[in-house]
Amino acid sequence: MKRLGVNIDHVATLRNARGGLHPNPLVVAKEAMKFGADSITIHLREDRRHIKDDDLKKLSKAKIPLNLEIACNFKMMKIALRNNPNFVCLVPEKRQEITTEGGLNIIKYHKKIKFIVKKLNNKKIRTSLFINPTIKDIIYSKKINANCVEIHTGRLSDLVKKKKNYLTELRKIKKCAKFADSIGLEVHAGHGMDYKTTKILSKVYEIEEFNIGHFIIGEAVSIGLKRVIKKIIKIIKN
Repeated sequence: MKRLGVNIDHVATLRNARGGLHPNPLVVAKEAMKFGADSITIHLREDRRHIKDDDLKKLSKAKIPLNLEIACNFKMMKIALRNNPNFVCLVPEKRQEITTEGGLNIIKYHKKIKFIVKKLNNKKIRTSLFINPTIKDIIYSKKINANCVEIHTGRLSDLVKKKKNYLTELRKIKKCAKFADSIGLEVHAGHGMDYKTTKILSKVYEIEEFNIGHFIIGEAVSIGLKRVIKKIIKIIKN
């Protein structure tokens, strides 16, 4: 069965805009799970622009399947090991970027990534690498002993939203998903997805998990969190 992970980073963005306690990411996480999400994703950025350490601490202690996205460095690795989330996804991170712009440079930094993955795996934390849809990245992900790869779907999403030809990018994702699955890597997808992109990618048999955040939180302002989650689940599970 295909799964939905709801990223709640931008609940924290909204809270931080006023510097108060509302809306509360933990409360929204519990609501998302009640409405059918399979897990909750948060990205603890190095500059703490949205999710804070206290959010991570509270969510880690709650009975919620938690997927923690972190930059690939030793400081963030230690934070992950200390909080012991269910899952960790290693992502590239630039201080000046508005949002994640692509996958890890997995070939250049494979030794460092392998060390971090080993530490996480030793603590029974499911590890995922956020990668571009290339066969080389998948081969290296397997060598690194990651449990999963999360394919960056940002380019496909942009093309779909701009009503441009996205078939070449979709073929790349399909090819990579099939290859990753064939060598024993669980396949996830994330970044920039909306209803239409999710529907397109839901037809890729090998993708088992969709991690969607900005669109869900943004759409919830108009139609409510329950309704948008139910709509996304209907798309990915039909």
